[in-house]
Amino acid sequence: MYSRSTSPLPLPVNHQRDCMSAATKRWKYLRRMFKFNQMDFEFAFWQMLYLLIAPQKVYRNFQYRKQTKSQFARDDPAFLVLFAAWLCITSIGFAIVLRLTFWKFVHFLLYVIFIDCIGIGLIIATFFWYILNRYFRTSNDQDIEWGYAFDVHLNAFFPPLVILHFFQLFFYNGLISHDWFISRYLGNTFWLTAVSYYIYITFLGYSSLPMLKRTHLLLVPLPIVILFYVVSLAAGFNITYFLMTFYTERIV
Repeated sequence: MYSRSTSPLPLPVNHQRDCMSAATKRWKYLRRMFKFNQMDFEFAFWQMLYLLIAPQKVYRNFQYRKQTKSQFARDDPAFLVLFAAWLCITSIGFAIVLRLTFWKFVHFLLYVIFIDCIGIGLIIATFFWYILNRYFRTSNDQDIEWGYAFDVHLNAFFPPLVILHFFQLFFYNGLISHDWFISRYLGNTFWLTAVSYYIYITFLGYSSLPMLKRTHLLLVPLPIVILFYVVSLAAGFNITYFLMTFYTERIV
């Protein structure tokens, strides 16, 4: 008998207790990409909300999925569809703040989706999938699904997306873009918060897997990030202004 989930997130609308191969699961996932009537957008929305306010509760539902569907990775593309919508909306905000033309906006959007999110995400997910399966597993009976590693990346990427591509934009032209201490303090603090979110949610994602050990090592980059934050403030380096300039120059 399976234990009842204690997470306040709603459960997915569809439940099944079958066991499929990885290829079959991928094919089923891809087939549902454009079948919006079969997606549980309410559940995906609640996941996004809790990734911002209580990310540890999201992974309780990943445990529930393992019990009911024999996989940790998502089988419903609703989260990915909403994630793509967020990327489009926040990219419009970037275009307004940076005063981009329509075609530069399209160029910027393609960069954000295929390079910043998917491209780097594939590299990060593959890195963690390989390293954790090779060096962190407690036994050879179970391994980490690559799809779950990519889900962890998407989960960890969402709060930084909201922080940097949404909230930060309201302060950029009026405050962050200037050569003041408060400008770099605010801009660098946004980045510190975003990167800390990414590291912490990544840690939660893998520490929730029973087949892994020593997952606390995933938090090692956090003190390094904090040290860099302090040094950047002392050196007068405005991370946000530097990266905004980089974003602008790469789409020229």
